[in-house]
Amino acid sequence: QVRLVESGGGLVQAGGSLRLSCAASGSIFSIAFMGWYRQAPGNQRELVATSTSEGTTNYADSVKGRFTISRDNAKNTVYLQMNSLKPEDTAVYYCAAVITDTWKSVNKYWGQGTQVTVST
Repeated sequence: QVRLVESGGGLVQAGGSLRLSCAASGSIFSIAFMGWYRQAPGNQRELVATSTSEGTTNYADSVKGRFTISRDNAKNTVYLQMNSLKPEDTAVYYCAAVITDTWKSVNKYWGQGTQVTVST
């Protein structure tokens, strides 16, 4: 069984910073993809940033230059450093990962979500 556990959300003033973490655990053989999505009230879930196991990253235009995704493959953990936060970044942030388990089954897993609120 595989789990993703997020941490690091909270309340911050506009212009501030937060760092989210997401650790994968369980019967993991390999992780091909890890990323962050977010969903604001009334909106669809949207991609924020992704990282492949080779280190290729991808960002939504709205966060380029402000957010940085990084991975610690030894710890099966992905991070999202968020700087210069804006009120429009307020959302529930979800971690996602495409994981091959020890039975060689490939699935996309989601974390439980962590709230990020940016005040004016």
